[in-house]
Amino acid sequence: MPTPSRTTLYHSNKYSADATCEHCGGVVRHQGWCITVNPAVRYAYEVVSDSAKLTLKDQLILHALGVVWGANKCLATRNTEKAAAIV
Repeated sequence: MPTPSRTTLYHSNKYSADATCEHCGGVVRHQGWCITVNPAVRYAYEVVSDSAKLTLKDQLILHALGVVWGANKCLATRNTEKAAAIV
C-alpha cells in the first residue's frame, strides 16, 4: 500500500513526456549536441535542410573537395513524376 507522501510526490511531478525536446529528448535540460543549444549543430542542421544557408567559406571548401551541395534533384524529379501521375 503506498504511503500518502509517495502519492503526493508523484502528483507534484511537473515534467511529462509532452515536455521533452523534439531534437534531443531532454526534459529538464538539453543535451550539449542539441540544436537549441549548440550553434555549430544548428548550422549543420539548417544546411542539410536548406542548402542555401551554406556559408561561402563552406561552399569553397566543398567545391575544392569536388562536392556539389544543393537540392536533391532525384527527389525533385520523383515528386514531379508523382504530380504528373496524379493529374
